[in-house]
Amino acid sequence: MIYIEKNSFDPYFNIAAEEYLLKSRDEDILMLWQSEASVIVGKHQNTIAEINQRFAGENNIPVIRRISGGGTVYHDLGNINFTLITSEPLRERLIDFRKFTTPILNFLQGLGIDASYEGKNNLTINGKKFSGNSAHIFKNRVMHHGTLLFSSELDILEKIIRPEQFQIEDRAVQSIRANVTNLKNHLPDIPTSNEFKLTLQKHLFNYFNINNINNLNDEEISAIEKLVVEKYKLWDWNFGYSPKYIFKNKSEEMQAEIHVKNGLITVANILSTNDKETKFISAKIIGLKHQKSELEKILSSIISNPKKADQYLKLLGY
Repeated sequence: MIYIEKNSFDPYFNIAAEEYLLKSRDEDILMLWQSEASVIVGKHQNTIAEINQRFAGENNIPVIRRISGGGTVYHDLGNINFTLITSEPLRERLIDFRKFTTPILNFLQGLGIDASYEGKNNLTINGKKFSGNSAHIFKNRVMHHGTLLFSSELDILEKIIRPEQFQIEDRAVQSIRANVTNLKNHLPDIPTSNEFKLTLQKHLFNYFNINNINNLNDEEISAIEKLVVEKYKLWDWNFGYSPKYIFKNKSEEMQAEIHVKNGLITVANILSTNDKETKFISAKIIGLKHQKSELEKILSSIISNPKKADQYLKLLGY
């Protein structure tokens, strides 16, 4: 096994790097890494149903879809992510969360923390979650990755993973909400996330018999940056890839139901006392992306009153 140091806090780059290394390298790989504030949704989730888009937008927090399944997680510099990429000839043995989290549990238990494996893929302390894990298979390779909340901003985490109260009908994978805790609360002798990372790195180097640190070369960095531009920064991947859904919302004066498939509005029914206006707007938004910028553009072009246009935009989820 080799250790790869990415030296990047850019969440887009870090998520893209995992996919690139899974598909381009043959060696078993370990990575420990951190990202600036970002919210990461699972591959099969409906993004709009998982996050508070308004809060994310107001705080400039990127929303990124990863290639692995599972639920939504929050990253910031107080969170340490660990990634293991390995090969296995027997496909049915590729995903094994207990196997991949064992060295983490051994490390924490060695520090005196009564950490345990709980549920399908969580690590907890006294029932409070500090690590969520997921995996993705590519041919005979598996990428397993997980979070380790050390000193994350838990108030921001709570706000951003609680979507606004829209009614959404879908068959997407839904996150299971859990009480969370920071490891720092249980490790008074480790003051910073960086020190925690280095201590964990030393343990994992011994566990996996790793002797040196590797860096990405220029060609790999360029390929990952290309993947960021062509996939991970696109609305079509981060939001449009969501399974089809029905979105319902209402205000004091109006109510709306829209059907969305592949990110596009296929059916729109807006109702109010001004039947002529709402039918006209319903017809105009069919075929558009269920995206703030597209809806804002069309509404501002057909409604002269900015306040009224904003009412429609909020009704449609923004």
